[in-house]
Amino acid sequence: MDVHRPAGASGPVPAVLLWHGRGPDERDVLAPVARAAAELGVVVLVPDWRPDAPDGGRAQLWESVVFARRNVADFGGDPGRIVLAGWSLGGKAAVGAALNPAAFGGWRPHAAVGIAGAYGSPAPSTGTVPIDDVRRADPLPPVWLVHGTADPVVPVARSRELHAALQECGRPVSLDEVDTDHAGVVLTEFVPERARCLPSTARHAVEAGSRTAEVLALAARHSGDR
Repeated sequence: MDVHRPAGASGPVPAVLLWHGRGPDERDVLAPVARAAAELGVVVLVPDWRPDAPDGGRAQLWESVVFARRNVADFGGDPGRIVLAGWSLGGKAAVGAALNPAAFGGWRPHAAVGIAGAYGSPAPSTGTVPIDDVRRADPLPPVWLVHGTADPVVPVARSRELHAALQECGRPVSLDEVDTDHAGVVLTEFVPERARCLPSTARHAVEAGSRTAEVLALAARHSGDR
């Protein structure tokens, strides 16, 4: 797990537990956006996990939550203000856990942030479908969504669907649509010869990824429902 901390913080600050996407053990992919969010005053924890594990990575995801809750104070974070966030498959996992806390140990994060996720199939964190879990009676944390309008991997319509479902049920939700693709939304670009997303300086990625970092920080600092 990588831990990105803000410089010069005095006292506990809000924290973000940020899950990467489908590639196994790719926490490095999220380093650019995690660093950018930390510069805005939050502690960001980025663990590795393996979606190709027999359980789809569920045990590792839960272990990262347990670790964050137990140890975030040692890194200057506030254990009472932990945002659960993720990109791509990690976004589905994060939002899924927030919308179905009973399936994920009963813990409710301070908020959830889904970045370029799809929410109409089972989440690896819960085994249930996030968009179906919207209608649960339990109190749910605010959900913040970010999605690139030029995403060819996960169409922006997937976030729009969840946004509409949450709004219809009176759940606190926001959606930021940014002018970039699936990789640019986390300050990266896909490099075919490396078969990996690497840091990008392209204008669309810098602008969109910076907004994603802002949303992570806003969700962490926000008090009350949106």
